[in-house]
Amino acid sequence: MRLEGKVALISGGARGMGAVEAKLFAEEGAKVVIGDILEEEGRKVETEIRAAGGEAQFVKLDVTREEDWSRAVEASVSHFGKLNVLVNNAGISGSQWGNDLTQEAWDAIMEVNATGVYLGTKAALPEMRKAGGGSIINISSQMGIVGSDATHPAYNASKGAVRTFTKSIAIQYAKDNIRCNSVHPGPIDTPMADAIFDDPQKLESVRSKVPMGRIGKPEEVATGVLYLASNESSYVTGAELVIDGGWIAQ
Repeated sequence: MRLEGKVALISGGARGMGAVEAKLFAEEGAKVVIGDILEEEGRKVETEIRAAGGEAQFVKLDVTREEDWSRAVEASVSHFGKLNVLVNNAGISGSQWGNDLTQEAWDAIMEVNATGVYLGTKAALPEMRKAGGGSIINISSQMGIVGSDATHPAYNASKGAVRTFTKSIAIQYAKDNIRCNSVHPGPIDTPMADAIFDDPQKLESVRSKVPMGRIGKPEEVATGVLYLASNESSYVTGAELVIDGGWIAQ
């Protein structure tokens, strides 16, 4: 059990990568708090984890609201006694806006993808200090490292912000035994990507940019997140784990 004795809070845990991460964490012994605005789907994940013998609790979480983060962290501690792991997984895509430079799109993307990560980290740090340390995993993107011709530039900017924010937190809180790393998935088959992958032409365009020639699976990201949450990565902080089928290697 790679996460036995740990308590993990996962934002965006109701579906897609977040739900897969939540279930995998529970299988590996963690007590999991699922945070999401999607209550029905989040409670379904909670029920599935419990039915499989794991421990889980759903909390309603809008990552752009500081008070929601405070409640989510408080719920983690009240239900399970502490907080060891935070996965800042919640995010939105920039593809629906294309590359149209609208401020509306900029504000919406940055608020969820960048400010949400900041607020989650801010809320979790005091409890991780009390627990004697912890691991924060921020889900960025390969688009936080390279540019794109198909999404609003705010998406790249938000994911790039997550990347460098991660490094600063890693340096500033290393003395507290709190690690912070970023994960950079490429195109992954999740509900967030349905608008792209349901269009054969767009799907082929994306697939053609991946040297491995296929779209990734949520499980392939979740296993990387699991490693960073576990004690196996005890000497890893400020790092970037790229899981993109070779996209940025070109």
